[in-house]
Amino acid sequence: MIPEAKAVKLIKIYIYICERYEAELKYCCERFTNNNQPELTDQGIMTIYLYGIHEEQRFKVKQIHKFANEYLRSWFPDLGSYAAFNNRLNRLSEAFRHLVAPLLSGFQPKDCCLGQSLLDSMPIITCSGRRAPKVATGLVNKGVCSSKGMYYHGLKLHALAFRRTDKLPFPEQLLITPASFNDLSVFKEAWSDITNRCFWGDKIYYNKGFFDQLGAEKNSIMLTPVKAVKGQTDWEKQFNKAADDLFSRAVSKVRQPIESFFNWLIEKTDFQKASKVRSTRGLMVHVFGKIAAAFINLIF
Repeated sequence: MIPEAKAVKLIKIYIYICERYEAELKYCCERFTNNNQPELTDQGIMTIYLYGIHEEQRFKVKQIHKFANEYLRSWFPDLGSYAAFNNRLNRLSEAFRHLVAPLLSGFQPKDCCLGQSLLDSMPIITCSGRRAPKVATGLVNKGVCSSKGMYYHGLKLHALAFRRTDKLPFPEQLLITPASFNDLSVFKEAWSDITNRCFWGDKIYYNKGFFDQLGAEKNSIMLTPVKAVKGQTDWEKQFNKAADDLFSRAVSKVRQPIESFFNWLIEKTDFQKASKVRSTRGLMVHVFGKIAAAFINLIF
């Protein structure tokens, strides 16, 4: 048994999942076999997974199943074995992916600065750069994380988030790419059509020619810390150093909360480590299931 306060949260999660399932999620995991109505429903599987991560801080599927077997048997008497639970969970990878969008769009805080967006990315590591990847080889590749000074195989989570004064930014869009994808290239492909927006990014987004054109066409600007110009003399660097340092500190201070957002996501879900994943579907559940688990508290 679980305490009454936690039981109420479990019920709320289950009700929300059922509503989303009937609205759209069932079309992402529809079965065309005689076993299309199992005793333990897809809604129940998703609820156990999200509750286990969000409320009980159980980050591995085996830990979640063990907790459910010990404390949630009265709620889900047809839980079954760990192998069956894991197999069912992986079949719901597309359902988790489609669950994230309504969670973000349906619970957007009112204090979001809709004209200002913070940009950054974080690695999702399946194995170190010294090893050859054996899982989800069609999705992952080798990339470098400059902030951590390491090479790794895996994915990247790219975040476009609304700025909120003195609070964590709220994601407007989250994108997943292979690890080698450049942040600026992702911005050009996905977000360069956004109009009337002030973007705050790090030095990797610096491209004066492109953003001058973006400002003229879309009335959007990109503010980044000052990047050294190749071939610039020492005299020129020193002449502008005070102003450049002041501007860079101001930009870094504004965009720092996006880094705190990623740290919050890691703390809540252990999102960055995907080394225990053993299949492509499992990797998708790890990514989108944990994002959903981090934001499921919005329904409370």
